Amino acid sequence: MTSPRYSEVLDRIRALTEGETDEIALMATMACELFHSDPRFDWVGFYRVTAPELLKIGPYQGGHGCLVIPFSRGVCGAAARTGTTQLVADVDAFPGHIACASSTRSEIVLPVFNRDNQVIAVLDIDSDQPDAFDKLDQQALEQILAEVFSRPD
Repeated sequence: MTSPRYSEVLDRIRALTEGETDEIALMATMACELFHSDPRFDWVGFYRVTAPELLKIGPYQGGHGCLVIPFSRGVCGAAARTGTTQLVADVDAFPGHIACASSTRSEIVLPVFNRDNQVIAVLDIDSDQPDAFDKLDQQALEQILAEVFSRPD
């Protein structure tokens, strides 16, 4: 069950992505809907797995993001490498944090799995507020990602 905070955006994402299977189209739609859904969200975007151990920028909303992130670096790399969500209350305290934007104070990065349970991307949501994300955000966003990217054809 999605938290009330996310129920409307989930309904919009469901309606907009119904029947769509193209991953880039799904990412673009989701980034747009999430970015405009919550004032805490300063940057929302996907980094796609484009080669072994390598992420490249995908669809996003907000200022410019980093173009390339190896799995070995930063919060996005950690999410891709471990296949687990990274909740970071203070980006300055995260070892190896990559500062793509100086305004970022906290972030949540979630691995994106396809139907075969392979990490195909990460969803990166940055906030200019410290400690902006919690377990409710994590649970709701994980549910939305699973529904959109892991659903059967």
